[in-house]
Amino acid sequence: MENSILELWNEVRAAIETADLDVRKNAAGNASAGVRARKGLRALRGKLATLVKLTVETEKGRKKEKEAAE
Repeated sequence: MENSILELWNEVRAAIETADLDVRKNAAGNASAGVRARKGLRALRGKLATLVKLTVETEKGRKKEKEAAE
């Protein structure tokens, strides 16, 4: 599970870097970069939601394992 969390985190970081470039280009007047930035940000929102769900599920699983061990 931890590997999947880290893999997803790396995807989120890459998406942030890409969106950052597109937002900067859009701020400089590139309209196409604005379209890419908005699309990337919507995709990023979905990845972040998935990451949150995955971390919550992992923590719940660890808690159950800990309680079962007691």
